[in-house]
Amino acid sequence: MSALSTLFPIAFALGLALVHLFAGRLTFLDVIPRSRWLSLSGGSAVAYVFVHILPEIQSAGTDIDQTASLLVRFEHHVYLIALLGFTGFYGIEQYVRKAKARSEDEGGDAEAHGVFWVHIGTFTLYNVLIGYLLLHREESGVASLAIFFVAMALHFFVNDYGLREYHGSAYRRYGRWALAAAVFAGLGLGYVVEVSELLLAVLFALLAGGIVLNVIKEELPAERKSRFWAFLAGVVGYTALLLSI
Repeated sequence: MSALSTLFPIAFALGLALVHLFAGRLTFLDVIPRSRWLSLSGGSAVAYVFVHILPEIQSAGTDIDQTASLLVRFEHHVYLIALLGFTGFYGIEQYVRKAKARSEDEGGDAEAHGVFWVHIGTFTLYNVLIGYLLLHREESGVASLAIFFVAMALHFFVNDYGLREYHGSAYRRYGRWALAAAVFAGLGLGYVVEVSELLLAVLFALLAGGIVLNVIKEELPAERKSRFWAFLAGVVGYTALLLSI
């Protein structure tokens, strides 16, 4: 691995970590109706999933199938794995919301009852995966890395805002540091462990499902008064960028 190819993933991991550490200082995001910048960021991340990730992993699945046995046929299971990622995150979100509501109804502290740590633990693993994929992706090269970084940085703004709004001071004291460190943990893991092409495609598919769920859950609640046109601008703008590369 060249010095340049080593430097870029480290620099981008630092950039992603800084999003979690300092996004809370962007007070213009804390508005209702929802900040158009958050909606634009969410649209961009979703565009990255549908225009870049899913076509890439389906193509990889086709290549894998040419040499795989009937027991590990993959091409037609890409979307099922993405659906698994989507459903898994949805299940965790439902658990966290119901457990926190139950704890508050009983007059307890949701953070003390572990709800906060379940939520942060899930996103910590999520960030470890993203940090790992800074080094290992279906498509190699600086251009692929750069568009992955931009999409994930925008996505992190959305995630950070949601977690900060939901968990408040506990997130500011502990959560953001755990998520920032997780990116570097994933990057470090990438330097010592290289998975097979099949497992890499599985990881990307799970990430795709997670991104879609995490964006949609932030955009849909009526009380957010999300901005459809900003979301659409993110979708169209990032799609145009991906198709032009």
